[in-house]
Amino acid sequence: MPLLADVVDLLHSWYPPSTADSWDAVGLVSGDPSAEVARVMFAVDPTLDVAREAVEWGADLLVVHHPLFLGAVHSVAATTPKGRTLHALTAGGCALLTAHTNADQAAGGVSEALARAIGLEDLAPIRPAPGTALDKVVTFVPHEHAEAMRAALAAAGAGAIGDYDSCTFSVTGEGRFRPLEGADPAIGEVDSLAVVPETRVESVLPRSRRASVVRALLDAHPYEEPAFDVIELADPGQSPTGTGRIGSVSQTTLRDFATQVASALPATAHGVRVAGDPDRVVRRVAVCGGSGDFLLDELATADVDAYVTSDLRHHRAGEFLEHRGPALIDVAHWAAEWTWLPVVEGRLRSALGDTVSTRVSTTCTDPWQFRV
Repeated sequence: MPLLADVVDLLHSWYPPSTADSWDAVGLVSGDPSAEVARVMFAVDPTLDVAREAVEWGADLLVVHHPLFLGAVHSVAATTPKGRTLHALTAGGCALLTAHTNADQAAGGVSEALARAIGLEDLAPIRPAPGTALDKVVTFVPHEHAEAMRAALAAAGAGAIGDYDSCTFSVTGEGRFRPLEGADPAIGEVDSLAVVPETRVESVLPRSRRASVVRALLDAHPYEEPAFDVIELADPGQSPTGTGRIGSVSQTTLRDFATQVASALPATAHGVRVAGDPDRVVRRVAVCGGSGDFLLDELATADVDAYVTSDLRHHRAGEFLEHRGPALIDVAHWAAEWTWLPVVEGRLRSALGDTVSTRVSTTCTDPWQFRV
């Protein structure tokens, strides 16, 4: 039987808390990391009804998408709704973990789960997550010092690209300089122009290693005043994770695709709202789990036929449609994010086998109860 710490580490390896937005509150909210975990339940919202369901089932851990405490609190007494929820879980011996914006962007996360649930394939992020910030360092050394310079750069952390290390590029050239009074040149003489056959050595490095690599370059360089460049490289935007997803569906109409979306999601009073010509051809679709109107500006001219998300506001939707871009499909926030629960449940079961029992909450926490 795994410990709570083991399960938390596993979930964090899939949905790293470091990738959450700065305003978010994710990770382990309550529970003893040394406690054993036999049952794990998954839900969108940490409501009191969900907490009671988890405790009645005998869950040792409740994993939710939305944070219980997103803002600062000064009390968790059971005199408040959030306090009652936490009290119910704690009294029942059930820990609580939140995976929110860190789960939104991840592979196997919320937007990806929604995209696959409604039939999208060939997925890529709408807004790729930032890749590792990279620099390129360039210096020039006499030919006989080139190999020592390459070795020094590699030892300091430069030259690692994917599954390769010691990656450098070199080309030969000619260096010219005149040492002035007070100089102590390694090559040449004061007041005389020196012409030296040199090798240009360049290598890529993580920006976090910049200071260490530059220090190693200076220590390994034979010249009193080495010439070198540090160039910040552009992010190519190729990360497989990030905000939202864009994918493809077999050619259909907006009416039929909206019906397909509705059938893939749990039923809610909200239902599925559609803005656009019902007979419009749909091949490329963008999705964003949860509230997605912050992406409207960049999707207005994107090469997609429809955008599926939640919580679209009247004016923003109306202005978006004036651009004659994608059609809009607005679904219930809870229903869209619910699609992630079976995904993460299956992932945990595959990783831990029969050492834990898992369950997706059967409590609908959509706040809208009925239409009239």
